[in-house]
Amino acid sequence: MTLQACMSGVLLTGRDQFETVRRPDRMPRPHPGPGEVLIQILATGVSASDINTRKGWSAESGPPETAGWPGLIQFPQLRGPDLCGRVVKLGEGVTEPQIGARVLCPTGLAAPTEANPMAMRAIGSEYDRALTELCIVPAKHLRDVSSTVLMDLETDAMHRAYGTAHGLLSRAGVRRGEKILITDASGSVGMAAVRLALLRGARVTGQCRVEKAESVLAAGAVTTLARDCDPEAKGFAVVIDVMGGAGWSKRLGALRPGGRYAVSGAIAGPMVEGDLRRVYLNDLTLLGRASQSREIFPGLVTIINTGGLQPLASRT
Repeated sequence: MTLQACMSGVLLTGRDQFETVRRPDRMPRPHPGPGEVLIQILATGVSASDINTRKGWSAESGPPETAGWPGLIQFPQLRGPDLCGRVVKLGEGVTEPQIGARVLCPTGLAAPTEANPMAMRAIGSEYDRALTELCIVPAKHLRDVSSTVLMDLETDAMHRAYGTAHGLLSRAGVRRGEKILITDASGSVGMAAVRLALLRGARVTGQCRVEKAESVLAAGAVTTLARDCDPEAKGFAVVIDVMGGAGWSKRLGALRPGGRYAVSGAIAGPMVEGDLRRVYLNDLTLLGRASQSREIFPGLVTIINTGGLQPLASRT
């Protein structure tokens, strides 16, 4: 393809106000440096992380006008937390992926340190990214998805929600035959978790709004619970939670002794209260997942390339 000198994109210049979101159409085209590739964006999306970055919601401390989850972020910034793209130019020293390859990149790029082995730098937060025509990504993080029969939009949809869900299920060690509860099961991550858990042979109960129960059952859940239903004493081996909020303690109570609770979201609120005796007297394991690890992301790419699942895109 012929690369133009300028490109358009969605630029975030600050917090909260609508006026801080701009769409310039004369931004200079980036040039890949050593170890980097230039990618033409084929598909991207808007997620909760875009909203949270605007609000400074993900930071535990720091002024909300500049704070992000891993630390301070700088404005202006190109948004877009995920991408499906095509390689159009290679930086010095790069031989793979080749020009023309269709690729995915994990949302969080691993940047471990001695103090923090889980450290990462996030697309659309610390890195300028995908709500634009072209972007630069370190080649080592990319995975080739040229062989998939999925469309660009479907491939990108798999990347974000299914990547989070795949990471949660792997972190919790979900096994064949286990009885598990998945919260917000009609949402993007929840629905992905339902479908991926079925591939693992788990028996899924989905918690969702009553009007969404039919779609969750159609996805393969054995049964559903209403969102405001008390799940305590249900004897689950695993709870996969993206809700948090006031129902957190009751979800712990839904676990059998030795059960595992895995969380990767707090859409009902990040502050929770509970009884620690419930954790240690029942030998419960509490697990968190924020990043797509180097071990998890290739597994997701295998599912994409082999056509193991057809993602759901409700709106474009």
